[in-house]
Parts: sequence; structure tokens; C-alpha cells
Amino acid sequence: MKKLVIALAAALVCCVSFSQHRMNPEAVARLKEDPTRAGVNTNSYEFLPIHDTPAPSGFKPFYISHYGRHGSRSDWGLGAYRRLEQCLVEAGEKGILTDEGKALLEETRLVIKCHDNMNGRLTPLGFEEHKKIASRMYHRYPRVFKKGSKKIHANSSTSQRCIVSGAGFLVSLAGLDSKLDISMDTGEEIMAWISSDMPKQGWKDSQPLLDALSASFTPDTLFVRSHLFTDEQASRSIAPSAMRLMNDIYAVGRVDDPFELHRNIFRHLPFDALYKFWEWSGAEMYIRQCNSVEFGDLRMTTTVRLADDFINRADAAISTGEYCADLRFGHDYGLLALVSYFRLAGVGDRLTFDEACYKWLGDKLIPFASNLQMIFYRNRSGEVLVKFLYNEQENLITGLEPYSGPYYRWSDFKAMLGR
Repeated sequence: MKKLVIALAAALVCCVSFSQHRMNPEAVARLKEDPTRAGVNTNSYEFLPIHDTPAPSGFKPFYISHYGRHGSRSDWGLGAYRRLEQCLVEAGEKGILTDEGKALLEETRLVIKCHDNMNGRLTPLGFEEHKKIASRMYHRYPRVFKKGSKKIHANSSTSQRCIVSGAGFLVSLAGLDSKLDISMDTGEEIMAWISSDMPKQGWKDSQPLLDALSASFTPDTLFVRSHLFTDEQASRSIAPSAMRLMNDIYAVGRVDDPFELHRNIFRHLPFDALYKFWEWSGAEMYIRQCNSVEFGDLRMTTTVRLADDFINRADAAISTGEYCADLRFGHDYGLLALVSYFRLAGVGDRLTFDEACYKWLGDKLIPFASNLQMIFYRNRSGEVLVKFLYNEQENLITGLEPYSGPYYRWSDFKAMLGR
């Protein structure tokens, strides 16, 4: 009860804070450059240029520990797709559909066809994303795979989209080096730790904050009516709620990217609505899965087993050299909590809900196929360093002094976590 009161009080504060709504300039620029980013966690992976700060003298890479979110997939929006289709069909029958409305009807039907009654199914793009990430990893750190052990072990969530993502990753590695000894496993016990979630109480107590954000401003509802219908008044009998209509368009637009349709379905929404959906989706991901001031301590309790797997397997690789890489294939929830627990700067920052709404760029931080790669280095005297890559980019650890550049002593990192 106490937690709920705190959350409600925070929601009231947010109502005041959001009353003069702010748009993050970087987010605005990113959405205008590529509207598919408005999906936040449903936009495809962006393969950016990679850069490696030279390792300290004498240190060579020997082991990689990895967690990859599944690649691009279908969504759970079939009900919204069908509802939007029916609305547009009815408008067409009444002769009040604009050319853009007709285009949206065609696009919606294409999405329904691609969905094919299968929620959460990996798309061909999702398979290719993991193949490419694996190839980039192999060519970036060839020494890891060519020196010492050739053994690689992978664990996967029991979800189809994760298993097939892992298969794509491993097929790519095997194609690059036939001498690699690869094994893969999944099952309910693995599922219990590889993909954690916020405890149910945290979901319940965080809802008032999200409700306050939803109520903080109202997008331009006239745009969508004039954009899709020739008779605004007549459209109200078909689509009484413009917000429901925009929500359905957003649901359809979120899978434009993973289905590789390249239609920019989000063009049917006014920009302020697109930003609102982007903001809410990112805020929801952050408050429930990351290290927020309000609920982070609760969330972190459920990712300890996954963190233990990283630490224990790395210690084993350091001491025995049996494996050159440990790979894991899971979900956005598990990845976000893990990197928050590890205190990765940017994605794992400790922010208030209000701060996260403005600062946390979800589309940049948790697209499909997001990944953590921990690259381990050793010198001849046996000292071990680790470098963290998030979405293949070098990343720092908040509050921990590096050995050099983005390189950290493995012992210092474990000590920070109380290990």
C-alpha cells in the first residue's frame, strides 16, 4: 500500500511536470530522420560504424561473453490491424476515403498478410540481423576464435524468435570457421534466468506514472481525420475516437520496419502524436525494466541469476580456457535489466521517471537485435581486463574507474558488484 501511495504521489508530480511538455531535440531529429524509430523496441537494428580503442600494451582478447536480444519480429497487434482495416473499408464504402486513406488500407492489409496469424515470429530480417552481428564480431576479434579453445556454448530463451535468432548467429560463425565446436541449449530452467521481468507489484505500482504521462497532453486529432477522410463529420460515426484510430495506426506502423515494407506508415500520424507514442513506449520500457529511481532496486533483484551466469562463466573461461565464447539469446526485458545491473552508462543510467521521459532514447538503446558483448583481454602476467560493447559500441561503466580508456579490471568490476 505504501508503494502505491508513493507511485500515486509521483504521478501527481508528473502531471505538473508534463503540463508544459518538452520534446527532446535529439529525439525529434532522430524521428524526423527515420520515423520507424518511433516504435522504440520494434525498429530494426542499425549497423553503425564500429571503432576499437587500442587495448593497453600487452593485452590480447581471448574470450567473449554475449547477450543478444532476438532480431526483428512480428508484433501482437492483429486485433488493432483488423479494427483499422474494418474502419477504412467502411469509410471506403461510404465514399469518404482519401487517397492516403486508400493507401493506408492497402498497407494495413499487407501487414495483416505478413503477420500471418503468428505473434512474435522472427522475420527474415531478424535472422539476417543476427547473422551479420556474428560476422562482425568474428572479424572484429578473430584472435578470440583462432587462438586457444574453439568451443562456443549458447543458451537461448525457449521462444521461437530467440532460438531462430541464435541459429542465425551460430550458422554465421560456423560458416566463417568450420573448426569451431558449437553447442546450444534451451529449456525451462534456462528460461527461468535468461529472461527476467519486473515483479508484478512493480508493474502495478508504476502504472499511475504512465497514466499521468498519457494524460499530459493531447495530440492533434484533426490531422488524422482530414488526412484519411474527405468528410470529417461523417468519419466520427465510423471512428468515434481519434485517439483509438491513431493507436491502431501506430500499431500497424510499428511493424513496417521488421517486415521490410518501407512504406513509412507513420506518415499517417501527426508528428506530435508520433512523439507521444515514442515517449510513452520508451518511458514504459525504462520504468519497468531499467534502474529507475522509483523501481530500479526492485527490478534489479530479478536479474541476479543472469548476472551470475555472466560472472561464473567468465571466471571459468579465465581459469580453464575451455570456452572462447559464451552466447545467450533472449529478450529486451532481460537485456535492459542486465546492463542496468552492470551500470552501463547511457542505457543503464539511474534516472527518475520524469528524467527518463525526456532523456532516455529508447529507439537508440533497445531496437531489435540489441546486444551486450563483453570482450576479455589478458597479458602475459595473467592480468584480465574487460571491455563492454553495447550494440557494438564501446561503453563505459558508471562510477567505476577504468584501467585505461574503456578497459576495466575484471576484479574491479566484480568488486563493484560485491562479488
